[in-house]
Amino acid sequence: MMSEENTHKSGFVNIVGSPNVGKSTLMNQLLGEKLSIVTSKAQTTRHRIHGILNEKDYQIVFSDTPGVLEASYELHDTMMSYVETALKDADVLLFITDVFERTVNHEQTLERIQRLDVPVICLVNKIDLKQQEEVAERLEHWQKTLPNAQVLPVSAKHNFNIAPILELILEQLPEAPAYFDKESVSDRPVRFFVAEIIREKIFLNLKKEVPYACEVEVTDFVEEPDLIRIRAVIIVERDSQKGIIIGAKGRQLKYIGRDSRIDIQKFLRKKVFLETFVKVDKNWRDNEKKLKKYGY
Repeated sequence: MMSEENTHKSGFVNIVGSPNVGKSTLMNQLLGEKLSIVTSKAQTTRHRIHGILNEKDYQIVFSDTPGVLEASYELHDTMMSYVETALKDADVLLFITDVFERTVNHEQTLERIQRLDVPVICLVNKIDLKQQEEVAERLEHWQKTLPNAQVLPVSAKHNFNIAPILELILEQLPEAPAYFDKESVSDRPVRFFVAEIIREKIFLNLKKEVPYACEVEVTDFVEEPDLIRIRAVIIVERDSQKGIIIGAKGRQLKYIGRDSRIDIQKFLRKKVFLETFVKVDKNWRDNEKKLKKYGY
């Protein structure tokens, strides 16, 4: 039997909830690393992103999932399959809602959560945006809806009440060896995060439907002694979207590239030379073969 000093805890903590309730912001706060896209637009996270928190006596593998929603594209079906997997393999589930949400977008997901036999922590986010009475009403509602869950008020954006979440997770985490190398911060390759940073800048620089029709593919990643050379292709569905991304005299693409390069350099801690191009791949979001090509 292991002595208490040598006990090591390890497990998968999966984060689920509706689009735009703050899942990615929360995971980034818990990790202290910016791994997930964070914008004010819904449905920005498309993949299941693993972020790994390592300490001497534990390893927590956080999984940020796409927001639960009714599928309208083949892409949405793929995104919801990530959520399904997250519900199946969680050691601890973090269910996130916010003070504005009255009901979950996807009723079947809520029913699944109510039937789970693993620990559930329900976080009511964005409490800084409502009066205390309204927050109390939301907390009471979710305690009734998820009677077996531990319900906490939080503000992920302002890092309020985040430390108690880690304490609750560690109480529930099983004893196990580390699943990943203790130096790892994610199981995703660097190219993936470079592409996600560029995709985030597309969301921040463009409005309406265009960002949702975009995918980013890093085609070249060359490390030199003092510089990393990156070539990235932004994929869109129509010629009109390509024109919007490039913008008048190429200005829009220049802004996206500039903002991306700044954050990529912060992430990689090295000087970056970034080239961005735009390519049309018609209806890629609704084509299973094309989705696989882009890593879904």
